[in-house]
Amino acid sequence: MMPLGLADALSGTGGVLRGAVPADIAFARIERDARRVEPGDLFIAVRGERFDGHQFVGDAARRGAEAALVSRAWADRQSKPPLPLIAVDEPVVALQRLAARHRARLPVTVVGITGSLGKTSTKEVVAAVLGRRFRTYKSPGNLNNEIGLPLCLLDVTPETEIAVLEMGGAYAFGELALLSGIARQRIAVVTNVHPIHLERMGTIEAIAETKAELVEALPPDGVAILNGDDPRVQAMAARAPGRVLFFGRGEGNDVRAHDVVVDGLAGSRFTLELAGERHVLRIAVAGQHAVDLALPAIAVGHALGMTVDDMRPGLADPAAQVRLLVRAGPRGSRLIDDAYNASTPSVLSALALLETLPARRKIAVLGDMRELGPLSEREHRIVGRRVAEVADLVVTFGEEARVIAAEAAARIDGPPPVVTSFGLTERRSLIDFLREGIEEGDIVLLKGSRGLQMEDIVAALGEALDRKDDGMTPGGAGV
Repeated sequence: MMPLGLADALSGTGGVLRGAVPADIAFARIERDARRVEPGDLFIAVRGERFDGHQFVGDAARRGAEAALVSRAWADRQSKPPLPLIAVDEPVVALQRLAARHRARLPVTVVGITGSLGKTSTKEVVAAVLGRRFRTYKSPGNLNNEIGLPLCLLDVTPETEIAVLEMGGAYAFGELALLSGIARQRIAVVTNVHPIHLERMGTIEAIAETKAELVEALPPDGVAILNGDDPRVQAMAARAPGRVLFFGRGEGNDVRAHDVVVDGLAGSRFTLELAGERHVLRIAVAGQHAVDLALPAIAVGHALGMTVDDMRPGLADPAAQVRLLVRAGPRGSRLIDDAYNASTPSVLSALALLETLPARRKIAVLGDMRELGPLSEREHRIVGRRVAEVADLVVTFGEEARVIAAEAAARIDGPPPVVTSFGLTERRSLIDFLREGIEEGDIVLLKGSRGLQMEDIVAALGEALDRKDDGMTPGGAGV
């Protein structure tokens, strides 16, 4: 973040200072997690579903925060606060005000990306492409909500030409309209609409409505980049104030891919049709979904005046791979780390990759796919049928994923895989099972919804790698 002076902090948030700080102070960062506060930070006290950040103001002070952005009501109850306070009506709203004012001063072009699936991966590929010509900022991780997006915008400097921002998770109506008012995107990318977050939104039509808010907020000279193969996304064209570019594999898309060849872990090749020309391109991202990431990136680059040759190096950049990361596993095995999140299409894409890879055994470790509402059993059955065709060993984690196990074990059109299941309280048993059972030549896919924290399982298997039998006794003497 650019250093934030006290005067700008107060005027930008509408806050009142309580306590004494040097007049020339400049806050290095705004941090909402007291455990990550560093000296010089401004701590923001955020109320969440489980925690109230005001409880950790003292922790932030002990870690070196210069001040805390807090609610006025909380500040009024403090007789001796542990550090100076900037008191506002609501800290998150104040943060949004601050970010909106900062954004209004920037000449940057904002590319906003939303969708049910693939937002983070699409953001990475778009940024890799645009970074070959423009000074490009991309939001880190998946910071895309009412807190994360303002924090990202405060990182953008006047020297930045393009900011590529992931926006919104479709949790509520008006969410993307709010974020759009802060970010003021000129290009909006909508990847797809799937029945993710059904437990919150109720219907897939409601999810589509929330995503359309990103498109409706574009200025008249803005560009909507829409998935032309998804009918609900395609329909958003009628709500775009300006230009529309469709991407996809079907006829009629402005940016179209066909003759797709997946080269295992090396990436994919495809033929691109754009502006009446054909080009053969390679993307370094592994999996069937790679082309679905490349096409919106190409569309954004095209909208900003880049040629296909300008974009080739960005598409070929392995750093754009944030899913399906291949890691060394215990005893000479390989792990495909796709633990970040899970939905039916993304699991099927990962299984399609697993199917193409040579291995002694193919092992699929699959967790619950959450927030599917009434479609949960149906979607888990779809995955169960498919994994039975691909994997030699199926390991499930979580109660909903037991449907995957049951469906895989019931395969009738061929030999069923070996199947075993673990509940959410059996994480340690699952790790021990994998540590003991994985052998040289095995390839192991790990995938599940974010709430399962399956990255911890991947990390534990990495620890097992560190302690593998390397010809040394525990005391260190060779045998």
